[in-house]
Amino acid sequence: MDELTALAALAHRMGVYTEYVDGLFRPVTVQPETLVRVCAALGAEMDGASDAPAALRALDSVERGLLPPVLVAWAGILPQVNLTDRKLTRAEVVLEAGGVVPVAQEGDRLGAIPPLPSGYHALVIEHSGIHERCTVISSPVRSWRRPESHRSWGFAAELAALRSSRSRSVADLRDLETTCRWVGAHGGDLVMVLPLLPTFNREPAEPSPYSPVSRLFWSELILDLEQNHRTSAPPDRLDVTRADAEVRAALSGRTLDGLPGPDRELARYARFRGAQALLGRNWREWPADARSGQPSAADVDPEEERFHLLAQLLARQQLGELRQRLETDGFRLGLDLAVGVHPDGYDTWSRQELFAGAMSVGAPPDGGFPSGQDWGFLPVHPEISRREGHRYLAASIGHQMALAGVLRVDHVMAWTRLYWIPHGMGKHEGTYVSYPAEELFAVLCLESHRNHCEVAGENLGTVPPEIDEALPRHGIWGMFLAQFEAAGEGEISSPAGSEIAMVGTHDTPLLSSWIEGGDIGERIRYGLLAPEEEAEVRAERNRAVERLAAHLDCPVDDHREFLERLLVWLGESDSPLVVPWIEDLWLEKVRVNLPGTPSSIRPNWQRPMRMLLDEVLVDPEVERIVRRLSDSRGPDDERHANLTDQD
Repeated sequence: MDELTALAALAHRMGVYTEYVDGLFRPVTVQPETLVRVCAALGAEMDGASDAPAALRALDSVERGLLPPVLVAWAGILPQVNLTDRKLTRAEVVLEAGGVVPVAQEGDRLGAIPPLPSGYHALVIEHSGIHERCTVISSPVRSWRRPESHRSWGFAAELAALRSSRSRSVADLRDLETTCRWVGAHGGDLVMVLPLLPTFNREPAEPSPYSPVSRLFWSELILDLEQNHRTSAPPDRLDVTRADAEVRAALSGRTLDGLPGPDRELARYARFRGAQALLGRNWREWPADARSGQPSAADVDPEEERFHLLAQLLARQQLGELRQRLETDGFRLGLDLAVGVHPDGYDTWSRQELFAGAMSVGAPPDGGFPSGQDWGFLPVHPEISRREGHRYLAASIGHQMALAGVLRVDHVMAWTRLYWIPHGMGKHEGTYVSYPAEELFAVLCLESHRNHCEVAGENLGTVPPEIDEALPRHGIWGMFLAQFEAAGEGEISSPAGSEIAMVGTHDTPLLSSWIEGGDIGERIRYGLLAPEEEAEVRAERNRAVERLAAHLDCPVDDHREFLERLLVWLGESDSPLVVPWIEDLWLEKVRVNLPGTPSSIRPNWQRPMRMLLDEVLVDPEVERIVRRLSDSRGPDDERHANLTDQD
């Protein structure tokens, strides 16, 4: 076998794509260097293609046990396990809640047992003096849903931007509750916010909520500082460094008295943040002991450690109380599960084996990003995640769902594959790596039921057929974007009963800018679109706008009327949940983020809303549009009685 044939075989065995179709519908054959580096990051012993035959032989020589790392027991039914000719001396399921279920051997298979309770269990077998153990994820097939059908609506927003006259540098949980109460008073039942996870707030600041320090903790910037009340107008940008200083000043004299003791994970997180204050943000440059997870007392700033302990305990307390108050009134928060974490963050330090090194996650070239995308964070190693029973993913999901009534899974395509880019290579030179989709969906469905949280998957962009099949099978809503539907071919379709209906997202232009094509000039300005492509892109945009306007029977140049008719159209659809971006209500044009541009070049995540909440809540035009959206949803009727069953 020649080395390139061996390399292709090795890649296939390790779940690495050797070819794929990119977002521009072009077939791509992955270059050998990419395959070598990705296979090496997954554990193959190789420096070049010439090492592929030996790496393949090494993979073949690994003695494999009878059990895979993970088994999924849908609805509690343990799948069959082939024992070949082994004679078991022990077989049992150790239940998460305690107790043991014996399993008999029947010929070359394990015998049937009664359905297992939902949970993370362990199947243990012994044979020939060998002890094997695997995680059993016992989960309902479908994610949790509220009883009966619902035709709900709400708004999506970035919390930091939702400032009122009382706000400090960024909005806080009191501003969020004010927004929720306003939406609820008009008949809505949801406010969906971007991730509320901790970010690096000191210079150089990383304000993106999609580049968090951890997916296991909360941002200290969301804290309601209680005594805070501004006497002057809030600053004209969302300054996380200034906001960080405000929180630190407010908590400087406060002790941990009266708060619950920190759990082990939180204590370790606070210690990590304390070590970063002395040793620097990049933990890979720390002394060996601290780098490997054991910082000494001399490595840790005690005040920084105390601050993060206190801030996290207060955030847990305030968020828990907020959820209880909102649930009493039938209101829910929607949260967003970020697909990755900052490479300098706590999660990559505390779980170093779990993250593949020298790799970034992104996306291949597509219509919006002809050069591809590099999101800058490390990918989770799929096999290491399996060996630990996907505990980190379960903890990340459970952390969010404990607060959320609806969880949006960012880039749900990651459940089946992720695009890896070796460091130093171009964004178009990566390839896809497979992930154990069935196991990951089992974790998602199980956590959904444990926390009574509904689930939506962001299935936008290049979506593999496995995701299109999995979402309805597991009762997970997809997403309908009016902007994307208008840009398609054929007759414009309304949102289905299995889709959350939206105008756009935080990654797309705001409606008024989309109508005018204002975002196109910005993309050219920041090098995301070649000037020679402008005429074609504007023509395509004009066509999409005119198609949607014709469908809505409204003029293109009256943006407010366009918005109203669009929201009514979405509201009258079969969608179970309509969630427009709140800033479209007053025709905001400058969006909070332009994907593909670093914050050092464009001030992403630093633009507050043009209107303060005080103004939004009393604006008669905003009031009228919200009333029209609410009226369009109407009460449940016979036409929607089976909405839950349709998806």
